[in-house]
Amino acid sequence: MPVLPNRLVAALHRFNAAYPWDHNAHYHRWLLRQLPRRFGAALDVGCGSGDLVRALAARAEAVLGVDADPRILAGARELTGQDAPVTYTLACAPDGLPPGRYDVITCVAVLHHLPFADTLTRLRRELAPGGTLVVVGCARAARPRDHWLGLAAIPLNALTGWVKNRGRPAPHRPVSMTAPVREPGMTYDEVGREARRLLPGARFRRRLFWRYTLVWRAP
Repeated sequence: MPVLPNRLVAALHRFNAAYPWDHNAHYHRWLLRQLPRRFGAALDVGCGSGDLVRALAARAEAVLGVDADPRILAGARELTGQDAPVTYTLACAPDGLPPGRYDVITCVAVLHHLPFADTLTRLRRELAPGGTLVVVGCARAARPRDHWLGLAAIPLNALTGWVKNRGRPAPHRPVSMTAPVREPGMTYDEVGREARRLLPGARFRRRLFWRYTLVWRAP
């Protein structure tokens, strides 16, 4: 496992604080490319401030954003136009998810906070035939390739932050992630095996910036 000197880690933390950006929002454009141009109902689990919900609303007939934090939901409602086909609901996944037949279900950096198998099973049940589930998740590095991929992401992380912030005054710079952070319990290999068991044919990939992606289309 590669170990960085403490002075270098501290310098990277200072640089990242000066040039912040949201690693989860970074994958929103990729996520949207996995979806049809138009679809019916969509569900975003752990919607946070609603950035992805609003992006989905440009293609969907209706979008439901679900989160367990009432303060975050209040902020999401303020940021969302009244004419948008969007509803926000306070609920805890997986048991509290509103039932439905969703054409699209998204879940970004939330699954590691939840019981993995129970949540994927519930999302599979709520997905309409032919619907698409897209997950951007976090997992625990365990094998050497996991650690090396994380090490390779460090300079790219700093470069991405610099590019996203370049030439922008402080009030207009990207914000860093604001959601509570929990260390993942499952490794990348465990996530991949369990996802393929529960969702036959699912496409699982390790990604840069300490993420993985999972795409499954219901039969």
